[in-house]
Amino acid sequence: MLIHFKYWLKNSLHPVAKSLFYFATYLRNPQMVVIPLFHSGFYYLHQFLKTFSHELLRILYYTPLFKSQIKGSKKQLFLYSGMPQVLGELKIECSDNVRMSGISTFCGRMGSVTTPTLVIGNNVDIGWQNAFSVGRNITLEDDVRLAGRIFLAGFPGHPVDCERRSLGESDDESQIGDIIIKRGAWLGTGVTVLAGVTIGEGAIIGAGSVVTKNIPPFTIAAGNPAKVVKHIKE
Repeated sequence: MLIHFKYWLKNSLHPVAKSLFYFATYLRNPQMVVIPLFHSGFYYLHQFLKTFSHELLRILYYTPLFKSQIKGSKKQLFLYSGMPQVLGELKIECSDNVRMSGISTFCGRMGSVTTPTLVIGNNVDIGWQNAFSVGRNITLEDDVRLAGRIFLAGFPGHPVDCERRSLGESDDESQIGDIIIKRGAWLGTGVTVLAGVTIGEGAIIGAGSVVTKNIPPFTIAAGNPAKVVKHIKE
C-alpha cells in the first residue's frame, strides 16, 4: 500500500500528487538558515577541536601503541589518520623520521620458514592505503617516497593450480620473493610491485604502473608491465 502511494506521488501528473510530493521532499530534507558569523565561527571551532583531538590521539595513543610492536630506533615516527593494521606474524624494523599513514596494512605470510620482515629506512614516506604483503623481506631504503594505494605484493596468497585454490591451500615457496626499494626511489599513486623486484636508487615509477621486473637506478618507468621511458642520469 505504502509503496503504491509513493509511486503515485512521484509519477502522477495530478496537482495534488505534485503538491504532496514537494511537501514530503521538504519534510524529508529540512534546511536550516545559515547565520554567517555564528556558523562560520562554529565551523572553525569544530575544525580546531577535531584537529586537537586527533593530535592528542596520535601523540598519546596511536604512536606509542604502534612503536611498542616494532623494532629499530623509530625516532620521530609520525603517524597520521590512525594506526596501521598489522596482520599475521611480521617483524617490522623502523628507522628515524618516518611518516606513515594509519590507513595502511602490513601483512606477513603465514607458514613461512622464517618470520617475514619489513625494514623501513630513514626519512621514508608511506602514503595512505598502502598495502604490503611480506613474503620473506620487504626493504624500503632511506629517502623512499610512496604515494597512495601502493601495493607491494611479496606473495600472492594462493597457489597457481585452481584445484588447490579451491581447497584453500596456500601459495608455494617458488611464488614468493623479496622486494627492495632502493634509496631515494619514488612510487606514484596506485603502483603495484610484484615479488622478486628491486627498484633502483632514485628511480621514479609512474602512477598506476605494475612493476614485474627490476628497474635500473635513476630512471623513470611506467606502464603495465612497467618499462623504462626515460633516464634521469646518463
